Amino acid sequence: MNYYNEIKEQLINNELTKRIKDYSKNRGDLNTYYSVGKLLFEAGKHYGEGIIKEYSKKLTKELNKTYSQTSLKYFRLFYNFAKRHSLSDELSYTHYKTLLSIKDNNKIAYYIEISAKHKLSVRELKTKIINNEYERLPQDTKEKITNKSESKVEDLIKNPIIINNRNNYVTISEKVLQKIIMEDINHFLEELGSNFCYVKNEYKIKIGNSYNYIDLLLYNIDFNCYVVIELKVTELKKEHVGQIQVYMNYIDNNLKLINQNRTIGIIICKKENKYIIEYCSDKRIIAKEFKIIQ
Repeated sequence: MNYYNEIKEQLINNELTKRIKDYSKNRGDLNTYYSVGKLLFEAGKHYGEGIIKEYSKKLTKELNKTYSQTSLKYFRLFYNFAKRHSLSDELSYTHYKTLLSIKDNNKIAYYIEISAKHKLSVRELKTKIINNEYERLPQDTKEKITNKSESKVEDLIKNPIIINNRNNYVTISEKVLQKIIMEDINHFLEELGSNFCYVKNEYKIKIGNSYNYIDLLLYNIDFNCYVVIELKVTELKKEHVGQIQVYMNYIDNNLKLINQNRTIGIIICKKENKYIIEYCSDKRIIAKEFKIIQ
């Protein structure tokens, strides 16, 4: 078999396909680079590693486009990668290149799934990897992902939650923490998980003869429920649990519609106190630690 001629033909056909049928160029790239990677793998077994350098020079010269040794090695890596994982046509070859260095198959499957589901750009995917999003998921969630089990709201909330302090505030009070979150609300919603929507901050409610203010009121589309967020810059305390329970009950009684699920509460605190959460009988209340980065 003439591996070089077959590789050359695959690359030429792919360039033609991209020009003529732009809508299918992503699938064309994936199919082509998989096939080329397979041919390079087989050629390497027959002729040794030096064949990559030879093919790189010939392809670059004959096709008038740079095919570096590195790019050819990536094609070969992609071939081996694709044999082990279910690929989505929603993702580009560059998405998959970003994942090639990851060794954990479950971690790769997670990033493929969320990238396709949320149509992440390559830059957004890289940010999630750099921020160790998968590592910050609860262990139970990782097992559910592996077993393809149904998830709940609390499953996809990271710990710690990363909050960007873009304006370099030095003293972090609860008001400042809320301000920091509001300055980058989209990032905060992504940290919480899937399909959280912002409703209002400092949401005003009347309990008895006094007014109270919910730090953040959100809504989760996937789970069809309101989400009350309370921000604390101390460790979690029993009174925090009592406070958020009151707020959740208020939303259930005054805002929730009959076809919506019961409100969930999330307490974001300085350090997670597992004893308090075990003490609390309301499983809808979740406590997560926050971490501020500059």
